[in-house]
Amino acid sequence: MISIIVPVYNEEVGLKSFISYLQKHTSGEKAELIFIDGGSTDKTVEICKELGYKIYTSPIRGRASQMNYGAEKSTGDILYFLHADSIPPKSLIKDILKSIDEGCIAGCYRLAFEPELPLLKLYAWFTRFDNNLFRFGDQSLFVTRRAFEKVGGFDQNLKVMEDQQIVVDLKKEGKFKIMNNKIATSSRKYNKVGVLKLQLIFTIIVIFYYLGVSQKVMADFYSKQV
Repeated sequence: MISIIVPVYNEEVGLKSFISYLQKHTSGEKAELIFIDGGSTDKTVEICKELGYKIYTSPIRGRASQMNYGAEKSTGDILYFLHADSIPPKSLIKDILKSIDEGCIAGCYRLAFEPELPLLKLYAWFTRFDNNLFRFGDQSLFVTRRAFEKVGGFDQNLKVMEDQQIVVDLKKEGKFKIMNNKIATSSRKYNKVGVLKLQLIFTIIVIFYYLGVSQKVMADFYSKQV
């Protein structure tokens, strides 16, 4: 069983088509779809319930807490963490199971943006390399439950960079795979903030993180800039 865990927060725009896509391409497979809400004020919760899917409200705010709570509520031997604005390949179930059969304990997809912009295409190109600096939540993450529990899940003390840190932790436990197919994530935030500006913000946050700057400073910096 693969548990597809989606943290959501005010995702009503595009949520129905996202669910329809996953429903179509996981039909007949041993997979469950679980949503973990972070306190949405729009119709996110209602849409999930209307379409017959499980949605839980995380008792603690923050994406790391949402994803950990989703793991607690799931039943699968394999966990697949996916953002609501990212569309995985149609072959997602086969891709994950093939990777597990190859002895991988975790992995992600290469990245693509939709709509695609020249600079974003260049940025996405780098995600094919096995370097932790190029691992982010938009690429999604599959992981065996055993490995997830062994590393203690996502670090709930992290308000930013939790997606990258768990990859660092998982690589210490076993084989991590960057799958050949691409996951398409929305470039809406880049269009809103500006491609160069937002990429610069992300770069500064990564530098801050590895320099040991506090989570509060990084979170405040991001919120003020974005």
